Amino acid sequence: MRITDLRHEYFRWKKNKAIANGKHTYAYCGLAVIIIETDEGIRGYGFSGPVLGMNAFFLAEEWKEKLIGQDPMNIDYIWNKLYVPKIIGRKGLATRAISGIDMALWDIKAKALGVPLSGLLGKCRDGVPAYIGGGYYGKDKTLKDLQKEMEHYISLGVAGVKMKIGALSPREDALRVKAVREAIGPDKILMVDANGAYSYYRAIELAKRIEEYDIYCFEEPVAPYDCEGMKRVAEKTVIPLAAGENEYTKWGFRELIESKAVPILNPAPFLMGGVTEFLKVAALSQAYCLELAPHGDQTINVSLGVSTENVSYVEYYPEEYDEVWLHAFDYPLCLNEDGLLLPPDRPGIGFKPNYQILNQYRIM
Repeated sequence: MRITDLRHEYFRWKKNKAIANGKHTYAYCGLAVIIIETDEGIRGYGFSGPVLGMNAFFLAEEWKEKLIGQDPMNIDYIWNKLYVPKIIGRKGLATRAISGIDMALWDIKAKALGVPLSGLLGKCRDGVPAYIGGGYYGKDKTLKDLQKEMEHYISLGVAGVKMKIGALSPREDALRVKAVREAIGPDKILMVDANGAYSYYRAIELAKRIEEYDIYCFEEPVAPYDCEGMKRVAEKTVIPLAAGENEYTKWGFRELIESKAVPILNPAPFLMGGVTEFLKVAALSQAYCLELAPHGDQTINVSLGVSTENVSYVEYYPEEYDEVWLHAFDYPLCLNEDGLLLPPDRPGIGFKPNYQILNQYRIM
């Protein structure tokens, strides 16, 4: 089997209501798609989410000539052929594009073998627990509004919720955390995510204020490149730190692991290097007895979650997060009665773009 073509598509739509975290406001959402064709008629799809309005895959066409004629089953070889830091840099949009290509190649490989991706990787469980990331800032959003939002998410059956912090003072955000803990009760997990909004000393202040609310993890308390700041925060709080959604490749995660400050890693397969790099980071994290909670959309993470023993939770994007996203694929994932996500049982990664929905938002 040989690769005969590569192309990419981009869709973008305005959200009904803008949401904000500690650093950014999101008024739009989008989906980038990579499509790889083969001479045996097997088609592979790779996906990436929004990058504040930019098409994450515009660089993919640069590799088209390198890919045509290659055997798509040689995924690791192709990954190393594409990842040339001197030409594309070590991190960023180029690595996102490689991630989409890599995902499409795994889709082809699993389809060629007639198995779902989770079957190809080997499952260690049938379903994976999920949490919902919410608690974004919004115009005129009150504490009561925040509580109702989180109560609703818990009613869907998830193991817990993650909320945004970092846009207000530590005192004000601590009051928001308190309100959410009171709303969801003592038995559900509660994560907080600053998206790198704090300096290390403000992060320590916030951590001290919220320790009493049984916080499962404090994600990205400082900027993702500030490993020294991570260490300073970790030394001053009992709350475990989490990070990695903005980290790239196994080399980047090696540096994060070596900081000894982050026991919960959040690799995002759609940007950090695809399935190939995720599996290598998973193996590295297991060697250090660390926990993985993959960042981002559930479509690819559900298969990785059931196939990787040290994955604790995966993130779930319900319809409330975005009105289009859940329906952008032809196989919308839903939680089962036990609050678990089960991977698709059809060959490949299990998802294709739902053009009936997406075409009205097509950019290219």
